[in-house]
Amino acid sequence: MPKEYSRSQRVVEQIRRELAELIRLEVKDPRVGFITLTDVEITPDYAHAKVFFTAMMGKETVPEILQGLRRASGFLRRELGRRIRIHTIPELHFEYDQSVEEGSRMSQLIDQTVREDEARSRDENDD
Repeated sequence: MPKEYSRSQRVVEQIRRELAELIRLEVKDPRVGFITLTDVEITPDYAHAKVFFTAMMGKETVPEILQGLRRASGFLRRELGRRIRIHTIPELHFEYDQSVEEGSRMSQLIDQTVREDEARSRDENDD
């Protein structure tokens, strides 16, 4: 039997989907164009939502993206209210998600270590 999701998990997923669509299709600010929403965390009373995003243009563009998202947050919240039927539309708080970048860095470190171990192993076998 499939695992049941709680109401808050369904609301979080719906908020993430709707915000992604709104940002992609409705927000006209060019600073906000190239982001991916990675997660949403919502308080138990639905008053606040942390929206995590990654920037496809690199970490150096994050301050501009945050400025654009904060400027659009009123519009996004109003549109969420039209699309989602919950008693309280949360105030949106945007945060940069470094996990993808960190994962890539860790993967590169692992690859580098494996190459170094292989080279060391070949050198030892040659002796």
